[in-house]
Amino acid sequence: MAQRMGAGAVGEKARRSAVKLTSRGAIALALVATLAGYIAADLLDIPQLVGAAFVISSLLGALLVNRRELLSLVVTPPLVFFGATLFVEIGRAFGSVSILQSLALGLYSSLSSGAPWLFAGSAVVLAVALRRGLRDNVRDLRQELRAGAEVPRPRQPFVPEPEGYFEPKVYGTPRGED
Repeated sequence: MAQRMGAGAVGEKARRSAVKLTSRGAIALALVATLAGYIAADLLDIPQLVGAAFVISSLLGALLVNRRELLSLVVTPPLVFFGATLFVEIGRAFGSVSILQSLALGLYSSLSSGAPWLFAGSAVVLAVALRRGLRDNVRDLRQELRAGAEVPRPRQPFVPEPEGYFEPKVYGTPRGED
């Protein structure tokens, strides 16, 4: 029985000392992995590597992030995918005759072909975050917002301005009359 308690304590300690990321770290992981996916996809001519890298890095980020930072992580996958795609397409556009046209066409084609991967990555992050306690984060945020909200003051009744309010006022005396 003592051995079981000792093994449980070691298992608990191992879980606590596991690698944890901040939400910024998880976002950076997804961004760097997606950019690496773009590079690998160009080198190996396998376009699916971009989406796979994005989904896997999003999953890892959602699993490794601190539980209290799940809320900020859940909203970022679309922004990360767009940011990585924009960065890559700006780089590609510099080699063309019409930079703006090339950028627009490249963004359109890359984002439309990557949309299923984007939805999959977002769904994976949301599912993992819900399992890890996203609801608790939302509830805590609502309580903090309620506690910090000011009590609304009753509206003051409308009081019209006195007559002559908008007439110009003359201050002092004219210069010639001292």
